[in-house]
Amino acid sequence: MFIYEKAPAKINLMLDVLHKRNDGFHEVEMVMTMVDLADRLTLHDPGTSRISLSSQSGYIPLDDKNLAVRAARLLRQRFGINRGVHMHLEKRIPVAAGLAGGSSDAAAALRGLNRLWELGLSTAELEDLGAEIGSDVPFCVRGGTALATGRGEKLEALSSPPRCWVVLAKPPINVSTADVYGNLKAAEIAVHPSASGMREALEQSSFEAVCGGLGNVLEDVTLKLYPGVARLKQVMENLGADGVLMSGSGPTVFGLVSKEEKAKRICNGLRGFCEEVYAVRTLG
Repeated sequence: MFIYEKAPAKINLMLDVLHKRNDGFHEVEMVMTMVDLADRLTLHDPGTSRISLSSQSGYIPLDDKNLAVRAARLLRQRFGINRGVHMHLEKRIPVAAGLAGGSSDAAAALRGLNRLWELGLSTAELEDLGAEIGSDVPFCVRGGTALATGRGEKLEALSSPPRCWVVLAKPPINVSTADVYGNLKAAEIAVHPSASGMREALEQSSFEAVCGGLGNVLEDVTLKLYPGVARLKQVMENLGADGVLMSGSGPTVFGLVSKEEKAKRICNGLRGFCEEVYAVRTLG
């Protein structure tokens, strides 16, 4: 039996950092939503107890450094499973891009193995397991649009954003999330984006209000450490995107665009600036 799971990318419509916690993590407040750019995970029982992963991508680890492999090992250990699995990952989400590609792959592995190994776990139980793997995994298990608090693992479902185009552009650099948070001084953040404002914009299904409420406090750090991200954001704004923001800790910048023709024009304008450019839709 083959199990197929889709692993969509996420973007942050707003990301705020409140303070550093005693456990070393940061207390965050984020509104995240998924977009129609996705990896695809195929799982099957190889008839052995081995856990293995293959992929057409040469940019991801295929061992225990991969979050999908970690998810499989966690499930097997927690529930005393003796069966193995082979997973094949068709990678489409850019790597180390601030789009939660690795976390979404782990979430897909949890969902797929729940079916393959007939564990009967609820979504809430899978979210709790996902939190042991990474802060974004619970959201990727659930999908949709949500307010994430704590270190990102506490979720509250929100209304989906109005249907629009999302132009994603990843410059040819890799950003270290640890470096970004390490250089962030939470106590010195002057302007905090509003989670309540974004919630209201989503409830009203107002594209203009969503664009006006975009905000990410990590931008100040990443844009200083990686000037290429700042230039990319400026280029996207100059090309006419209705709302522009860096996703997560970067380096991907996204633009919300109401019209398909404009999204195509922005994509064409960006391709001279970076190779990894995508025009996708929000997922309702």
